Amino acid sequence: MHHAQIAQRAFNTPLMVDPAKALAFLSGLGPRITGQEITFQGLEVDASDQATATLPARASLFGNDLAQRHQRNGTQPFTLVDGIAVIEIAGTLVYRGAWIGQSSGLTSYEGIAAQLQAALADPGVRGIALDIDSFGGEVAGAFDLADRIRAARAQKPVHAFVAEHALSAGYVLASQAERVILPRTGAVGSIGVVALHTDMSGALDQKGIAVTLIHAGAHKIDANPYQPLSEAVHDQMQRELEVVRFLFAETVSAGRGDRLTHEAAAATEAAVFRGADAIAAGLADDLADPVAAFHAFAAAPRGSSSSNRKGPQMTTTPTETPNPTPVAAPLAAMPAVAAAPDAPAAAADAAPSAMTADAVRAEAAEVAQVCAQADRLGVTIDAADAVSKGLKPEALRARVLADLAARSDAAGIIATAPAAAAAKDSPIIAAAKKAATDAKR
Repeated sequence: MHHAQIAQRAFNTPLMVDPAKALAFLSGLGPRITGQEITFQGLEVDASDQATATLPARASLFGNDLAQRHQRNGTQPFTLVDGIAVIEIAGTLVYRGAWIGQSSGLTSYEGIAAQLQAALADPGVRGIALDIDSFGGEVAGAFDLADRIRAARAQKPVHAFVAEHALSAGYVLASQAERVILPRTGAVGSIGVVALHTDMSGALDQKGIAVTLIHAGAHKIDANPYQPLSEAVHDQMQRELEVVRFLFAETVSAGRGDRLTHEAAAATEAAVFRGADAIAAGLADDLADPVAAFHAFAAAPRGSSSSNRKGPQMTTTPTETPNPTPVAAPLAAMPAVAAAPDAPAAAADAAPSAMTADAVRAEAAEVAQVCAQADRLGVTIDAADAVSKGLKPEALRARVLADLAARSDAAGIIATAPAAAAAKDSPIIAAAKKAATDAKR
């Protein structure tokens, strides 16, 4: 840390800063800069305020001082966007950490749990969005937090928005949301465990350093870095990792239900899946721009109840969910629509109040999906605007088809559809081919 540069900007120079902020800054960094304790003169500071600024938030499994400190200051420990609590899960994930959010590239499970608890307790929060971009982290605490996220779904809707990566411990948490949304290049998975052992014995021998380990208990020095790893200790560590991998797959299955069973999760062998491959493998639900998908999630009516939502065993079969069409499917593979190109005006007249909260939420997600897929075909539609106007997915599909047909762009539609989904031409592909043929005549 550049103490001299900080000191010259903090001392003996005019500042325009709130006294409470100055107090917090000086209490935390002052002793590091000056090398001694800081006393305050000429600044009226309440003793309790000084103690609050000086003492770190206490981290405990049984208390919630992290969130309570924010509440005492009249703030919430999360970002609130249109009634949705946004909880950031980024960087390396660690078990204990007396902070909220990311700190020095780390996010603690304690901080995430504190935000989750505060969001559930806040009547102004309608839903919870997990903003995830993490390659994973510690095993300790991950499964317990995953259970808490899954349990939260019974009170408020929880969606996971993968900024780019939700791997290993990051995926443990993402998999507990009702829906996992990721961009085309987003990566999820890595359902596995790793342990590292460093053998320094050779380097020590070269330097003429001998380390003598005096111990009581046959296994006290197992896997120490000063000796080669024995086969027996290696095998024991391997067994422990297999147990953790079993718990990993079990936890993921509890969150994903029939979309990704325990056996299927374990069968991935810790592979990483991107984009549409993640959808096909059952690790994610929606392939869309996370920003557009979030706005669709936030556009759900205020006061929506979660009492009718499916529990942990929610599936994506047509009989179990109001949105049976996998969001990963390309626009060309979606069902044909009977609406004419001018159908959006009629669709806007539909009464959202007649729909259940689940149906509205599912429809908003489908609208975001259609907009994202349309964008890949060169047709730009504002998802948030479409949701706010009450446009139906079927009407949007008709608009996209009409636009592409008008430009004789049917070949682009056909090229965009993945080969895996092209076993049989859908009605929309058939219509696109016909438009292309007519254009050539």
